[in-house]
Amino acid sequence: MTLFSLIVVLLLEQLWPLPVERAVLGPLRECAAALARRFNDGRESHGVLAWALLAGGGTALCALIDHWLPWLLGGAFTVAVLYLTLGFRHEGHFFTDIHLALRMNDLERARVLLAEWRGGQYESADADELARLAVEQAVVAAHRNVFGVVFWFALLAPFFGPAGAAMYRLARFLHDEWGRRGDDGFDRFGDWARQAFLLIDWLPSRATAVLYAFVGNFEDAVLCWRTQAVLWTDRAAAILVASGAGALGVRLGGGPGAGDATEKNPEIGVGDKAGVDSMQGAVGLIWRALVVYLVVLALAGIAAWVGN
Repeated sequence: MTLFSLIVVLLLEQLWPLPVERAVLGPLRECAAALARRFNDGRESHGVLAWALLAGGGTALCALIDHWLPWLLGGAFTVAVLYLTLGFRHEGHFFTDIHLALRMNDLERARVLLAEWRGGQYESADADELARLAVEQAVVAAHRNVFGVVFWFALLAPFFGPAGAAMYRLARFLHDEWGRRGDDGFDRFGDWARQAFLLIDWLPSRATAVLYAFVGNFEDAVLCWRTQAVLWTDRAAAILVASGAGALGVRLGGGPGAGDATEKNPEIGVGDKAGVDSMQGAVGLIWRALVVYLVVLALAGIAAWVGN
């Protein structure tokens, strides 16, 4: 059922992309804003309580609904939760549109799209820099929108249904909504949201980095991960970018990083600097990683079935 649900949702996303801003992020922002108004007094303990109510409560609710529903309705509920939490097309269209704009030599459109996707300003960026930033963002976004969600879903599905996917998505949302802010007391109130996501994402981010290495240049990916990821302050993004750069055989970094649009990061990777021609390779890397993930889940399901 785990693999079947994932395949159904991936097909649904390709045919009917979810309007994520209206269907998911908008309602979540309203809930988060209401909780912040109620609990944000600049204290970390109240940030923990607010996080527990939204992320913990949402995760527990998913687990309880899955437990109460009969098998067929439970499967439909799992598909619905995955459809709301997976985001393969949500950010992927930015990468595709930027790639197309660069191929057509429309740098202005590529700059506007990159700013919408990552934030920041890129008026002086040339085609190769825009492509490099897009590749960096893509390898991180693929993890946070797909592989991280799938990791926790697959791990917890036998016990709690789709609760793992909900947990990861909610934790990531609150990290972005509260953990990255430093205004109006959020430096303390959002501290737990930041720490909780880093904890939840620790194992999945490394699993994705291994996946990138496996489907690309393994030795260079591992070498870059081990020796260069420490150069960035955002270690989770650095591990993914370093592994992706090594797997692709290109150099990334040297400008605003994938985790922070204002922070200048050192170069990581091997070979030539990433450019427009590297973008197609990044697409192939992500798709190969997704296929391997699905194959691993299929083999795990077969092994469990044989064992029973």
